[in-house]
Amino acid sequence: MPELLNDFSILYNYFNDAESLSIFTPAEIQALQSQKKTLFPKKGELIIEEGHSANGVFLVKSGTAKLFKVGFTGKEQIIRFCKKGDLLGYRSILSGEAIGASAMAIEDMELEYIPEKYFLRMLAENSKMGFEMLKLISRQLGDAADTITILAQKTVRERLAEVLITLENTLGVDDDDFIRIALTREEMANLIGTATESAIRLISEFKNDELIEVDGRRIKILDHAKIKKLGHIDA
Repeated sequence: MPELLNDFSILYNYFNDAESLSIFTPAEIQALQSQKKTLFPKKGELIIEEGHSANGVFLVKSGTAKLFKVGFTGKEQIIRFCKKGDLLGYRSILSGEAIGASAMAIEDMELEYIPEKYFLRMLAENSKMGFEMLKLISRQLGDAADTITILAQKTVRERLAEVLITLENTLGVDDDDFIRIALTREEMANLIGTATESAIRLISEFKNDELIEVDGRRIKILDHAKIKKLGHIDA
C-alpha cells in the first residue's frame, strides 16, 4: 500500500512565516494568532467525526491517528494512518460537504488547529500553498487508486505482507525494532480486507515461518527480504 504523505514542514511554514502572513492585515494576523490553537488529544479521542461539518483544519505535529469510516453494518474500516505532516479536515472544507471519515488518536498527539476562514484565505491568495495542496490531493488520489488495485488483485497473504512493510516505512520502529503502532487483530483485518479470524491465522503463520516476531499487539519484521518478495514489493 502507498506510503503516507509528509508535507508538514511545507504547510506548517505557510501559517508561521512573515511572507505568507503578509496577505493578512495586522488585525487579522492578531486574530489568527489568537484563534489558532495547539491541541493535545489523548489516545482514543476523536479529532474529526464522520458526518459532521468541519470548521477548521488540523496539522499533525506529533503522534498518530487512524482515519476510518463506519459501514452500514456498523463495522469500522480503516482508510489510512495519519502521522506528523498530515493535514486533517481539509477535504470537507474544500468540497463544502460533511466530513467523510473520522480520525481518532491511537496515541497521545499534538495538533495545530487553523480556523476555516484563514485556511481558505491563505489557499486563495498564496499560490505556493495552493500548488502544494494540489500536489497533496493528487498524490492522495493516486494512493487511493493503488490501494483499490492492491485490495482487488492481491491475496490476503500478500496484502498482509505489504501492510507490514507499509506500516514500518511510514510509522517507523521503536528501540526494539517493533513497528511503532500496536493494532488489534480486528484493526489489522480491516487494513488487509479480511475477517478477524483470517488475520489472526495469517499472523500466526507469519510468526511460525519466522517472518515476524509478535509481542502482544506489537509486530517486528524479522525477514524483510522474504516479506517484500511475498508482497511483490519493489526493493
